[in-house]
Amino acid sequence: MIEIKDKKLIGYTFIDLFAGLGGFRIALESLGAKCVYSNEWDKAAQDTYKANFGDVPDGDITKVDEKTIPNHDILCAGFPCQPFSISGKQKGFEDSRGTLFFDVARIVKEKKPKIVFMENVKNFATHDNGHTLDVVKRTMEELGYSFNQKVLSAVDYGVAQKRERIYMICFRNDLHVSEFKYPKPVKLVKHVEDYLIEDENELKNLYVERKDTYFNNSNDDSYSDKSIRLGIVNKGGQGERIYSTKGIAITLSANGGGVFAKTGGYLVNGKTRKLHPRECARIMGYPDSYKICNNTNEAYKQFGNSVVIDVLQYIGLQIGEAVAS
Repeated sequence: MIEIKDKKLIGYTFIDLFAGLGGFRIALESLGAKCVYSNEWDKAAQDTYKANFGDVPDGDITKVDEKTIPNHDILCAGFPCQPFSISGKQKGFEDSRGTLFFDVARIVKEKKPKIVFMENVKNFATHDNGHTLDVVKRTMEELGYSFNQKVLSAVDYGVAQKRERIYMICFRNDLHVSEFKYPKPVKLVKHVEDYLIEDENELKNLYVERKDTYFNNSNDDSYSDKSIRLGIVNKGGQGERIYSTKGIAITLSANGGGVFAKTGGYLVNGKTRKLHPRECARIMGYPDSYKICNNTNEAYKQFGNSVVIDVLQYIGLQIGEAVAS
C-alpha cells in the first residue's frame, strides 16, 4: 500500500460489503474515512477480518434488512459477477433481482450514500455481451447516480502483478460531480523479487523439484513490467509455469490446480517454488502487520479473491478530489 499524506476522505463514513479480507477498509481508512458496517458471508474470511479489525462482519447479505444498516457516505462493494437472466427490456433495478448486485442496489435505494465504489473482474465489462454492465449502469442511474467505469491494471499503479479489474464509481446526482477522472498511471519500480521473504523455515514446503521441469534457456538478467516465463513443469498448463522474479507476478487466483496452483511458480536462487501467502499479501498491497489466515489453502484463496489496496487508494484520492471541487 502507498503512504497517504493528504487524507482526502476525513469525516466520511463507509460500509464494506462483500468485505473479504478488508482491502477496501484498509484503503479508505488510510484516506481518513471510518468504517461503520461490514458484511461477508464466508466464515474463514470473517475470522481473518475479525483478527485484523476487531469486529465480525454480518453474514448472508440477502437476509440483511437494509433499514438496519447504518447511514454512510460511501458504499464499497466487490460483489461477485453473476449473470442477469432478464433480456434487458425492463428497468435496470428490476433486471438485477436474483443477483447479489440487487442487494447492493436495495441498500443504495434505502440509504442513498453520496458515493458508490464497486470493483469486479475485468470480464464484467463484457459479460453477457455487455448486458450485465448495462444493467448495473441503468440501475445506478435509475437510483439517482452518475456512473463511471474503467478497467485498470495493478501494474500501472506500482504493483508488480498483472491484475486487471473494472472499477465503477457512482456519485449521487445532487453532488454535481460532472466528470470523474481515474488516477493516472505511476511508474513501476518493484518486481517480484522485491516482495519475497527470506526465512527458509517458512519457505521449505514451497519448493518443487521434479524431473519433468523444463527451462527455455532464457537469460534471466533483465527486468520487465511484464511476466517473464522461464520454463514449465509437466505440460505447462495453468499452475505449471515458472517465471522470473525480475518480472511481475501473474494474476493471483482463488482457484486452479497444478503444482504452482494459485500463485504460479518462480525461480528463486536457482530453485522453483510457489509464492508464500505473505508474499501474496504484499503483492496485493497488504502491510506486513496484517494477520494472515493460519490455513494456507484458505489464505491463498482469500488473497486470490481480494482487491489490490494500492489501486483503491489511488482511486480514493481521486474520489476525494472530485467531491472537494
